[in-house]
Amino acid sequence: MLQNKTLLITGILTDKSIAYHSAKIAIDNGATVIATGFGKGLRITERAVKRLSEDIKVYEMDIQNPQQVEEAVNSVKESHGTIDGILHAIAFSPTEAMGGNFMNTELEDAMTSFEVSAFSLKTLAKGFQPIMNNPSSIVALDFDNSQAWPGYDWQGVAKSGLQSIVRYLAYYLGEDGIRVNAVASGPLATTAAKNIPGFTSMEGEWDKKAPLGWDTKNPEPVAKVVNFLLSDFSEAVTGEVIHVDGGAHAIGGTMLPNK
Repeated sequence: MLQNKTLLITGILTDKSIAYHSAKIAIDNGATVIATGFGKGLRITERAVKRLSEDIKVYEMDIQNPQQVEEAVNSVKESHGTIDGILHAIAFSPTEAMGGNFMNTELEDAMTSFEVSAFSLKTLAKGFQPIMNNPSSIVALDFDNSQAWPGYDWQGVAKSGLQSIVRYLAYYLGEDGIRVNAVASGPLATTAAKNIPGFTSMEGEWDKKAPLGWDTKNPEPVAKVVNFLLSDFSEAVTGEVIHVDGGAHAIGGTMLPNK
């Protein structure tokens, strides 16, 4: 499905992450995968990708550092020429912006949430646009933000911004043949999720609410849809948010009576 495609995967930290499983499925389907990491996480990423392949190159890139983004683009161009797709798996909120602290969050902390978790998609897209093939695809990882999740707070606001950025990028990059979509995943027991206050209580309730059920320990269903969007099978899909959550987003209330 992804034969001869070169894909840039951000956010690979552990073998439990959506990014890791997306990379694994991409490789199984014929893609060449390259990755990014930064700071203390760079070594963690380098160790994680070795479980997938010894051939995966990891480039240092702090999305908040314009110079590092430019250097990463140049390095990828030098080594690979062009790329066919990107997975944006980047998100962060200061502790002051989550955990029920919504009303007391300072502007600086809210803006950090927005910059890293939402605006970074535009930063990534603009930076790599010159070396993206026509056609190509950008996929962002999302979480349902059509309602308020207590404790998720300003990260939820950032995810709302992320969805809007997906639509605007789809418009502005369409003429270059670049598709931009998001995958709204159900809750998964990833490293990032452990930092979300109230995640534990959400796990069981989600499975009860989802018509298809939901396994918080299995990122593969989400990774499969990511790979669909990165492939040519999604050639006419852009500006879309696809929910991969067992159907929970479509069901009102907290749980189904027959579950």
